Amino acid sequence: MISSLSIENFALIDKMSVNFFDGFSTMTGETGAGKSILLGALGLVLGRRADLSVLKNKEKKCIIEAGFNLKGYNLQDFFTYNDLDYEESTTIRREILPSGKSRAFVNDCLINLNELQQLGSFLVDIHSQNETRELSEEDFQFRIIDAIADNNLKLQSFSKNLKVYKTAKKKHLELRDSLAAALKEQDYNTFLFDELYSAQLKSGQQETLEIDLEKLSNVEFISEVLKKAENLFGDEHVGILNNLKDIRGSFQKISGFGSDYKQIFDRIDSSLIELDDVFTEIEQLQEGLSSDPEELESTNQKLQVIYNLQKKHQVSTVDELLVIQEELDQKVVSVSDLETTIAKLDIEISASEKELDELAQQIHIARIDALPKLTDKLKSILELLGMPHVRFNIELFPLDKYVSNGKEELKFLFSANKGTDFGLLRKVASGGELSRIMLAVKAILAQYSNLPTIIFDEIDTGVSGEIANKMGLIMQEMSLHMQVLSITHLPQIAAKGKHHYKVYKETENDSTSSNLILLSKEQRIAEIATMLSGADITASALKHAKELLN
Repeated sequence: MISSLSIENFALIDKMSVNFFDGFSTMTGETGAGKSILLGALGLVLGRRADLSVLKNKEKKCIIEAGFNLKGYNLQDFFTYNDLDYEESTTIRREILPSGKSRAFVNDCLINLNELQQLGSFLVDIHSQNETRELSEEDFQFRIIDAIADNNLKLQSFSKNLKVYKTAKKKHLELRDSLAAALKEQDYNTFLFDELYSAQLKSGQQETLEIDLEKLSNVEFISEVLKKAENLFGDEHVGILNNLKDIRGSFQKISGFGSDYKQIFDRIDSSLIELDDVFTEIEQLQEGLSSDPEELESTNQKLQVIYNLQKKHQVSTVDELLVIQEELDQKVVSVSDLETTIAKLDIEISASEKELDELAQQIHIARIDALPKLTDKLKSILELLGMPHVRFNIELFPLDKYVSNGKEELKFLFSANKGTDFGLLRKVASGGELSRIMLAVKAILAQYSNLPTIIFDEIDTGVSGEIANKMGLIMQEMSLHMQVLSITHLPQIAAKGKHHYKVYKETENDSTSSNLILLSKEQRIAEIATMLSGADITASALKHAKELLN
């Protein structure tokens, strides 16, 4: 429940601080006094977005701080999950800086706006006049039924499974599209892959073939060069090797006469060994050299295949062709993989649908059981509020698709008077009837929810007299389960509060500001008398005010 609220530099408020209490409290004040400003400030604390227009003094920051008593509301898990310090007496502070930036703190721990909004939804339900139209919205109508049906855990499980199901369905659709595209290209990709695979490409193959082609194309010239070299090396009379052997023999004879001769001998001997080895290799090359037209043609054809493939795929190396071959292989294989993955997804989706259908059926059965309870409770409360002939006809209809809260839709039909046909709530209910129905709904929900606080912003619009008195009694009854604060213009309701606050404006030095005070018993009598008779309080108004308070 809200225990305190302090506001600084917000709209018409310079600085204000007030404490709140459990039970039923009322708030009154003239139109324009600042009641909506207070709700706006509380809305900021609960996570509503802000802008610079809320600053009264544009050069100073706005600070709004609210204290909450969280004992008994089981919010420890939320604080732990969001890495916040839990305290039974928790403080939420919102700051709006002159720069336009906003910051929020929970027990001095920085919190982002989404987390603050989530926390706010657990703390306070602010019901404004405009929100009465929620009664006509199917989601809100389902929330009423599901609260009585105790469907919370089932709906959480359904929502979790629905998220998984939708993700699987989305992936399934994407894979089907990918498969369709892959199938269109599969024949062509298979042809390209087979063409590359049959070429038996290897890294470095092109360079080797090009060298072989050059060799085979010039075999006669190479043979001529090798023969000439062979003759120059090996001729018996003028060959290099025989002459060098003679020179080596001569220097061997004088190598003992000095180190200089010995060094030359060693160098000649080493050269002879090297040249002899070269001669042997020339002989081997000559023996291995052959003029083979078939091999020449085969090498030329292999190179031509490579050149054609390179031109076709617009690349210049065999390594690039091998990369393309691998990619095509993956594309061809991926069709089979896609089909396998889609088949697995089909099984998952089928299992998910079965689980969702089971949960939706459980939710439906619980709702069917809850409908008579809801209509009986609504009729019971609304009869007290001057609608003795009210009737409701709430019907559930199956859907062939999943929605966020099950697999059905509903019609919430209403008749206020005897002999009138049922009609949709939004079409046949008057403003005063909607206000009373909404109060009845909130009173019922208060018995099933663990919400700490509810604030009614002029929910009594369109009613008066004894009906207003009964509405006040219902809010009193609600306050046995939660903290209730009602902003009202009706003295009958204002008098029912355990505590009574007044919002007022005052002007000083050409500056207008709003304030909020907790009224004493005497001030309260005067305020209610003013609400009854206007600014000129009569004796009868004072007497009536005291009677209302008693």
